[in-house]
Amino acid sequence: MPGAIHAEGLVKTFGDVRALDGVDLDVPEGTVLGLLGPNGAGKTTTVRVLTTLLKPDSGRAVVAGLDVLKQPNEVRRAIGLSGQFAAVDEYLTGRENLQMVGQLYQMSGKAAKARAVELLERFHLSDAADRPAKTYSGGMRRRLDLAAALVVSPPVMFMDEPTTGLDPRNRQELWDVIQELVAGGTTLLLTTQYLEEADHLAHEICVVDHGRVIARGTADQLKARTGGERVEVVVHTPGQIATGREVLTRFRQEGSGSVAVEEHTRKLTVPVAGGAKLLAEVIRELDARGVEIDDIGLRRPTLDDVFISLTGHAAESPPENGEGGGTAAAPSRTSASSSKETVQ
Repeated sequence: MPGAIHAEGLVKTFGDVRALDGVDLDVPEGTVLGLLGPNGAGKTTTVRVLTTLLKPDSGRAVVAGLDVLKQPNEVRRAIGLSGQFAAVDEYLTGRENLQMVGQLYQMSGKAAKARAVELLERFHLSDAADRPAKTYSGGMRRRLDLAAALVVSPPVMFMDEPTTGLDPRNRQELWDVIQELVAGGTTLLLTTQYLEEADHLAHEICVVDHGRVIARGTADQLKARTGGERVEVVVHTPGQIATGREVLTRFRQEGSGSVAVEEHTRKLTVPVAGGAKLLAEVIRELDARGVEIDDIGLRRPTLDDVFISLTGHAAESPPENGEGGGTAAAPSRTSASSSKETVQ
């Protein structure tokens, strides 16, 4: 049975740019899908299609059991969207922004006021509730934007790089809110360039590049694809590199590469299997051979390693497929949030 978010063969072009090239997604109810990719990979275009802000050239998508193309109005009532930039009315207070959204969803005035109070408290905005939003800091605007997207407690949420520009404290607070939402049954599609964020929040991750899904799986599954553990050793002097290499060769995982040496940093790296227990053995052997070490550690693959391995560049690389240059539909407000005007 398809999940709360399901897409098959989504294609979207802007002139000569193929922003989406057959994207398939399936997000089970009550889970988080992390959509990773460099700038221009197709992340935001995917979100805009799934939230009815753009029509695909071909393919189909179902959100909350509703066909995105055939039932766009119903889809909009069933979802929340927090875009890359806070979409709040700067001249209204935080309280007025939230009450307005509630009334747009035909809540009674009393219910809208009560919901606004609840959300302002939840997002630590009560003290600034009656100040115009234009006086808010960037982090406060992001929190108000997310609160607006939750006024009607949608079963499906889309968050397009929700923590971009936030300091670590505000980012952690948003993570906590996201985890609460999902624990309560909300399904979430999250695009992000913070690999730590996807690692922390997502049940499954899809990596997109040039409009295609090039890998999917849990964070652990994706990390396993890039290779196993590695022991990294920095010897004290260049003269100890040769002996250090001999020692590490003994612990090299069978079938893996050889010991890598960086002469200028005196660092030796070897692929291994055995975890912390093996690391202790390496330290004992190096000591027995008289090799002094300045640093040693067991390194496991990170999502950064996965990303570079799959795409050939880091998450913050500039666009390569020109996606950002396409002409997008005018931004519209869904649960009081909007997407970026240019396609990212």
